[in-house]
Amino acid sequence: MRALLISLLVITLVSCNSSDKKKDSEKAKIVYSADWESLKQHETPEWFLDAKFGIYCHWGPYSVPEYENEWYAHWMYVNEKNPEAKNGKPSHFYTHHVETYGPLNEFGYKDFIPMFKAEKFDAAEWAQLFYDAGAKFAGPVSEHADGFAMWDSKLTKWDAKEMGPKRDIMGELSKEIRKRDMKFIATFHRQWLFGWFPTWDETTDASDPEYADLYGPKLKKGDFQYPYNPHEIDAGEDRYYPRAGKEFNDEWLNRLKEIIDNYNPDLVWFDNKMDVVSEEHRKEFLEYYYNHAENKGQEVVSTYKFYDFAKGTAVLDLERSRMKEKKDFPWLTDDSIDWKSWSHISNPRYKSTNRLIDFLVDVVSKNGAVLLNITPKSNGEIPELVKERLLEMGAWLKVNGEAIYGTRTFEIYGEGDAKVVEGHLSEEKNADNTAKDIRFTTKGDVLYAIALDWPENGELHIRTLKQGSELYQKDVASIQLLGNEGNLMFNRDTEGLKIKLPNKVGDHAFVFKINRK
Repeated sequence: MRALLISLLVITLVSCNSSDKKKDSEKAKIVYSADWESLKQHETPEWFLDAKFGIYCHWGPYSVPEYENEWYAHWMYVNEKNPEAKNGKPSHFYTHHVETYGPLNEFGYKDFIPMFKAEKFDAAEWAQLFYDAGAKFAGPVSEHADGFAMWDSKLTKWDAKEMGPKRDIMGELSKEIRKRDMKFIATFHRQWLFGWFPTWDETTDASDPEYADLYGPKLKKGDFQYPYNPHEIDAGEDRYYPRAGKEFNDEWLNRLKEIIDNYNPDLVWFDNKMDVVSEEHRKEFLEYYYNHAENKGQEVVSTYKFYDFAKGTAVLDLERSRMKEKKDFPWLTDDSIDWKSWSHISNPRYKSTNRLIDFLVDVVSKNGAVLLNITPKSNGEIPELVKERLLEMGAWLKVNGEAIYGTRTFEIYGEGDAKVVEGHLSEEKNADNTAKDIRFTTKGDVLYAIALDWPENGELHIRTLKQGSELYQKDVASIQLLGNEGNLMFNRDTEGLKIKLPNKVGDHAFVFKINRK
């Protein structure tokens, strides 16, 4: 009898538990609609909050000329009659192109596509490099402003499967990246295609209807305009800024749906100028993406710049810039490993490993994450100096990653003399950090203090953590320097927490693990 009662009790508990789980599951499921308020229900997943560091790459036919930057495809068409010609003179891109390849009615951007062979591209090798660099999410530019799709598309013949490499670049990379337990991302820039090529200029191949599926819709001279920046929007300024029509908008959305259906990206990143696309199409994208993920049980992220999505519907992304203060919302910044270009060029100016690591630490301390762009050659090789920097970042993260991955912010981001200049494309205005610059992250009861250079006087002085500080009222039990064995000697008084330094360990940002009593 007792055994029977126990059995009935177990069955009842299991049944109740199963019922509760079913209710929780039904309750958790959200159906999004193309409405900003509905889309604000979407929450940034924990994996993104934990990941902190991702890698992507500008790679396409624009990598072939290796000249100046990835805007070659645009500036090569700026002759003396183009509205963007300065003082009535053609751009130096135009002059270089004509001298190197010939007139634009004979050799246009489309003619770089057969030269983009990617003969040395190895998706497994790329993915392993991203993994070894410490990235937690990675992927390619799926389509840049040039209108060339880097996936096997049924919507256009101008894609990497049918032309150029004749391979499904996104498909190969998505498999190899996920094999290594990284999240797969797709970045999308197609909105820039609206006016990118001078389809009005009869002296170029861009005006030929035969290539309209690549070069975009026929527009008027002067219709290429730069997007409104946040300052203009905030000030309510108005200027000539043509928007795309239904056909362009539908194509923009349909290509995104195809990417989502075929590759299930964990993150879809957007460049700015989405305001050239109708607000309804932008909302429809988020509705489609979020519901697709909800139905698959996938946790996804989308990003936006400026005001291209409504605040709270996706993750805000900056470009070549950072925040000056800690934020109470997660954000992303994308920057290139090359100060000059987002694609491979013949004369790059790569950032130092130290600069890249300090940037990552500073961004993470302010509740952000970094998406670092790298610059493969058109043949699929990643330049050795790029590899070198990525592997050095990976080596640093292998030792110090516990102070980055899965961390959350402290009461303040840090201390020091560095003054951050904010704003779109402002990063080069920010000086390198010094030993006085210390950044904080936390994980549970542990506080990490990260010195962005090595103090020369044998002592790290953290003023924020002085005795009696309201920011850190706990007693310190022990302190370790990651990569070094044993506890460090320290003293805490009304001037600060003073840590006696051991012999220097490593070459970049130095992580001090502070354990509370």
